[in-house]
Amino acid sequence: MNLTPLATSQRSFGASRIKVSALGFGAGHIGGTQMTEQEAGTLLNRAVDLGVTFIDTARGYGMSEERIGRHLSYRRKDYVLASKCGYSIPSYADWSPEGIRAGIDMALRLMRTDYLDIMLLHSCPRATLETPGLIDALEEALRAGKVLAIGYSGENDDLDHALSLKRFSAIETSVNIFDQRGIANVLPITQKEGTGVIAKRPLGNAPWRYAERPVGNFCEPYWERMIAMKAHKIVEESGLAWDELALRFTVFTEGVATAIVGTSSTTNLQHNVEIVNKGALPNDLVKHIRKAFEKHDTNWVGQI
Repeated sequence: MNLTPLATSQRSFGASRIKVSALGFGAGHIGGTQMTEQEAGTLLNRAVDLGVTFIDTARGYGMSEERIGRHLSYRRKDYVLASKCGYSIPSYADWSPEGIRAGIDMALRLMRTDYLDIMLLHSCPRATLETPGLIDALEEALRAGKVLAIGYSGENDDLDHALSLKRFSAIETSVNIFDQRGIANVLPITQKEGTGVIAKRPLGNAPWRYAERPVGNFCEPYWERMIAMKAHKIVEESGLAWDELALRFTVFTEGVATAIVGTSSTTNLQHNVEIVNKGALPNDLVKHIRKAFEKHDTNWVGQI
């Protein structure tokens, strides 16, 4: 099979020495039992072969960390690894300093590596961030060389508070055509502070798949925003497919280091690479998308 690799150059991750691929791989899909070991291994290695070398996982993604260790650890220098912690560590209380320490050690063990490039607190509220010793535990791992950068994954007021602490060098937040508040409110701050930004949900959970408002598909708010923005008309006028418009919008938003897309298909993975290889959207189209969001934004907060 002929592979078309990612053509965009590696990007700086904030002010750190870490370099990331513009398109990242969201490793949630590989954690489920519906995917075989062989399928998971093939998908992970295909991603790295294509230049999609930023891998994003989490403690909550089933067998994801374990499978990354099993199928990718032999080529550890070829990819950048990010995970998320704070919960689900046997014998430790969730969101405790001890649980953070044990979670980092478990992630290292499962992924068969001596270090993690990035470790994020996984979408906890402000009150949890203020737990005595919680962030200290991450910083201990940073000093010990177990992680190279620490950060926070979340949205809205909780994310604003996390940034205000000035203790994190990485964040993960939703950035897509239906979730644009962070473009004006968050990204200017991260650029000023040298904070690396991982954009999640660049496709906005693809609400265009549904003719009517979906229920239970994690994209109900995005579907409602899509309708309000008359986004179908924007897509039609652009002459682009939905996924191309969405992915190019997020990947090339100023301040985004990498945008993570999850998939269980090597075909979709290759397709996403080919989309990103087309480069940024025309400036006039980006402005049109931004104005459509701003015009209809009725407390359209970031989606966790």
